Amino acid sequence: MISVWEVVATVVLFAWVIFVAEVLTRRLYAFLIGRSVGHNVAVYYNRKIIHILTGGFVAFLVPFIFKTPIFPFAMAMLLAVFLYVPHRLGKLLYWFQTKENAYEVSFCVMWGSVITLGWIVSGGGNFWFGVLPVIFMSIGDAITGIVRNILYKRRTKSWWGNLAMASFSIPTGAFLGVAGMIAGATASFIEHFESNPIDDNITVPLSSFLVLVLSKIFAPWLLSF
Repeated sequence: MISVWEVVATVVLFAWVIFVAEVLTRRLYAFLIGRSVGHNVAVYYNRKIIHILTGGFVAFLVPFIFKTPIFPFAMAMLLAVFLYVPHRLGKLLYWFQTKENAYEVSFCVMWGSVITLGWIVSGGGNFWFGVLPVIFMSIGDAITGIVRNILYKRRTKSWWGNLAMASFSIPTGAFLGVAGMIAGATASFIEHFESNPIDDNITVPLSSFLVLVLSKIFAPWLLSF
């Protein structure tokens, strides 16, 4: 049964995401541009900050707030539409969106889908089965992006970034046991590769989620819930 608490929590979390995307990062963009940081660099920092403060933070809270994935999924899909519309209308949210891709839309779709699938596949309604791959995508990928941005001042792939991601994702994956650590390592490796329109916001959560699913089927002793 859906509780009033879940409804209120969804509204608050949705408002938080909108605040980060519409207010906080817009001000940060203005600050960075004022410090002579290039447009593309500022945009890339903002995208990763949104990854952490919205995708990562909200995903972490999901298991403590919700009993089913109904509201998290609905919120993610609504945000995907919210982010797709500027691309469709040609009126980008310039401080974090780019003409080259709409990866932030796939981020939202995968966030909601993987968390929902994880809850279902876990068998017992365990959110962490889907939340962990989403955290790899949200925080782990953000770490690798920030490291690359510092080193190269542009969007590119670098094994240094993937190493930084692994230093976060593998220990975090230990929450679900050895399988979680393998999933974290897999996500950190897979992040290095992408082929537009299949970006790492799709491959990172899917690959790590697949590791957890296969572990549940063939090697459940590698998992801890």
